[in-house]
Amino acid sequence: MLHALKDMEGFAIDAIDGHIGKVVDFYLDDSAWAIRYLVVALGDADPHRDVLISPVAVNEADWQGKMFPVALTQAQVNGSPDIDTAKPVSRQQEMGYLQYYGYGAYWGGGGLWGAGLYPDLLQGGRQEKIEGSKSPHAHSDPHLRSGNAMLRYYVQATDGDIGHVQGMLVDERSWAIRWLIVNTSNWWLGHAVLVAPASITYVSWAESTISLGLTRQEVKTSPPYDPAVPLEAERESEFRRHYEGRPAH
Repeated sequence: MLHALKDMEGFAIDAIDGHIGKVVDFYLDDSAWAIRYLVVALGDADPHRDVLISPVAVNEADWQGKMFPVALTQAQVNGSPDIDTAKPVSRQQEMGYLQYYGYGAYWGGGGLWGAGLYPDLLQGGRQEKIEGSKSPHAHSDPHLRSGNAMLRYYVQATDGDIGHVQGMLVDERSWAIRWLIVNTSNWWLGHAVLVAPASITYVSWAESTISLGLTRQEVKTSPPYDPAVPLEAERESEFRRHYEGRPAH
């Protein structure tokens, strides 16, 4: 099932032994288009500190109760490495984080999460652990950026602007970003459209823009989308059929 990224903001994070804090942002991977970390404010426990929680630790969500239970203790979270969540996360910081929790690396395995599709494959040594600075990925760009920041980005087709990112739809099991919701009010009044991440050719963090390998007409002729109506599987398949096989321009 798909969930809007903004709807998950404010969810409580509950450890095995009690409450930890609430979700205030997400770090997304602009290469694989997946949520790699939840940014969690500790609140009363440490009001001046945010921590990262990997989807690897998240158990089945309570969507009605707006809560993510995690397979961690409060002490584990409180003792996790300090990371400045106001800045992009470096690969070296990620490696330290994953080593602390004993998780395998999500990169380099050929799948969305290591060699597989779901983050729980990286729990408890089910895949090879990080090897510190000797890893060939130690100094690579992790492509991690704030989800909240991206909601202000402008979206450009090959022949002109189409609008700005209004939201994202995330798969609840894989944490993959399946669709970007684009508000086209400055170009096509009163419409929101869905764009597949596979259509994205370039993201400029300096200019806050996302470039698509699609024309305005290709976007305009996509199936109509209503953000107020949940996107069911049958309806989603219509969008997939529309965008499949369209080469980047």
